[in-house]
Amino acid sequence: MSKPTKTRFLFITAVALGTLLNPLNSSMIAVALSRIQNQFSLSFTDASWLISTYYLASGIGQPVMGKLGDAFGLKKMYLIGLIMIAAASFAAPFSPSFGWLITIRIIQAIGSSALFPAGMGIIRKSITENQAQALGVLSIFSSVSAAIGPSIGGFLTHYWDWQAIFLVNFPFILAAFFLGLFILPKDRRDTNRKVTIDYIGILLFTLSILSLLLFLLSWESGVNWGELLVSLVFIFVFYTYESKQSQPFINVLALKENLNMSFVYVQFILVNVIFYSIFFGVPLYLQNVRHYDSKTTGLIMLSIAGFGIIVSPLAGRWIDNRGSKPALIAGTSCMIAGSLLLLTIHGSSPATWIFFSLSVLGLSNGFNNLGLQTALYTFVPPAETGTASGLFMTSRYIGTIFSSSLLGILFGKQFTTSHFHVMAIICVIIGILIMLLTLRMPQLQKQSQ
Repeated sequence: MSKPTKTRFLFITAVALGTLLNPLNSSMIAVALSRIQNQFSLSFTDASWLISTYYLASGIGQPVMGKLGDAFGLKKMYLIGLIMIAAASFAAPFSPSFGWLITIRIIQAIGSSALFPAGMGIIRKSITENQAQALGVLSIFSSVSAAIGPSIGGFLTHYWDWQAIFLVNFPFILAAFFLGLFILPKDRRDTNRKVTIDYIGILLFTLSILSLLLFLLSWESGVNWGELLVSLVFIFVFYTYESKQSQPFINVLALKENLNMSFVYVQFILVNVIFYSIFFGVPLYLQNVRHYDSKTTGLIMLSIAGFGIIVSPLAGRWIDNRGSKPALIAGTSCMIAGSLLLLTIHGSSPATWIFFSLSVLGLSNGFNNLGLQTALYTFVPPAETGTASGLFMTSRYIGTIFSSSLLGILFGKQFTTSHFHVMAIICVIIGILIMLLTLRMPQLQKQSQ
């Protein structure tokens, strides 16, 4: 349907305020970790489980909550997700132990996992004109929240304490809830469609993803081949079981038959390996090798998020007119060029040159995120938007953990410019692979049709 400008703005804002909560809470915790570590007398490795478990729960929760949204109603799951986040955000500051805090963070992650797939499903069903522009606005909200999350977390932790990073969620939660309650359309259930939830499939998927991500997390201390074997067994059992179900949780046969959809997931994993390797690796290099303070490092890193934010609305208009493929070619070209520019950074390189190099990578982020998202929906039936969106975000978390494993191998013992350049070379190689996947993608029709 075509919406008046004011209603369309409120509609998109209602979804955007919810979808920003997951990236915001995944990034704010980074600067509060040392305070939490001190309060509960933890080692850094123990404290870092607050980050890892959030990624694990989000990676598993996105497609699960997406499937539940497709089955029981997108608006209903969106509001339930906000309620779960509110409960977790209220309880976290009163955690009596670190174990309780991890449990509450997992609940928070699962609640926030409902928001993206439900929001994407609602947008796709309700906004048919200039749809890529609407998705571009959501991409901006997610990018901004992830980029400024560390700054917000640092400010709150400095002037109050770590508990404040949970309480700051409430203005967003309340605004998203009341806008969602009154602005988002009511769920329409197809009474002729029998709702069946494949609970065994969900369990097998959870075990498969959990074992795979734990294997990836083991890379930093040495590859655990036993965990890889366990993961492959779970994936095989999951595939075999789902291929025999009439209403599977994940339509694995469709993934096999619809290679275009499957390659989008693979491509998004690779894009996030590069993005998060740079997003986390560059600050490590700047602070440990170049000895920049946190303020200067933060300003330099804003180049990635800032240029991604600038490009997103422009990319949305381009995709509405030309389809996803041209934008993806431009984004991948910027990614390869930006990775090559990292090889020119040495011990005497000025901060302005580093800022410029990262800006090129920021441009790629704006094109690739929105381009792959709209490409995915071209290959996915509207009724499966929630599940597909959830798998899309799971791909992001797999890429994120791949990148942390890569950084653990490269920078686990020492930080040098040579190790930094090895990271850049790996990013160039992955970028070339992404370009090959982009070129094989069929020319997609513009999204406004």
